Amino acid sequence: MANLSRPDAIRLFACGIPLLMFTAASCSQKHSPIAEPIAKAYGLDSYGQVDAIRYTFNVEFPGVKASRSWAWEPKTGQVSYEGRDKDGKPVTATYVRSKLDSQPANVKDDVDPGFVNDQYWLLFPLHVYWDTSADVQDKGMQQVPLGSGSAKLISVKYPSDGGYTPGDTWNLYVGKEGRVEQLAYQRGGSKKPSVVLATWEGYKKAGPLLISTEHRGTADGQPLRISFSNVSVKLKGSDTWVDAQ
Repeated sequence: MANLSRPDAIRLFACGIPLLMFTAASCSQKHSPIAEPIAKAYGLDSYGQVDAIRYTFNVEFPGVKASRSWAWEPKTGQVSYEGRDKDGKPVTATYVRSKLDSQPANVKDDVDPGFVNDQYWLLFPLHVYWDTSADVQDKGMQQVPLGSGSAKLISVKYPSDGGYTPGDTWNLYVGKEGRVEQLAYQRGGSKKPSVVLATWEGYKKAGPLLISTEHRGTADGQPLRISFSNVSVKLKGSDTWVDAQ
């Protein structure tokens, strides 16, 4: 299971990159039986085979076009990053998340929050199961927020205390085979954006993991596109990267 300790939030961070951050799971609580089949569809049962994940997070928002590249070892917590700061200067970093306090300010305040954000976009259906502090409910078949059609609405509400914006709600519109088709976010606080709507498409398999590589929609009515490129995994016992396809 991923060990993420940052609080929950969605906001425009650094270069205007939309940032999603959530409350970490509590080991004293039980996993949601509603979330389990969704997580299984995305590779939950074989997640332990993954030694490393590599990917580039890309975002396009009015006035913003940026990318961040990551290599993450879930079992050791090591993160390697390549990107640019708010002034456009190249930034690289390699660190272990359990030793984050010993890192420079830019790693603690900029790089690691960016890692949490991007990794959640990549693996959110797994985090719905991992994050046992969230209240997960099946709302039945509902109209999707973008376009026409309907899907099963799985509502994921985070705690009302702690984090940047307590009480955030994530509505997953789940279609066939447990795949998320769309996501609707509602902020619990007054910070912006208040509402984010996004598709989940461009599905690819990276080893045992199912990844949605394309998200198109809006953030408070403004066009938003988030995509993943160069996605690959390194499996247990192998030094070879397996590309998503």
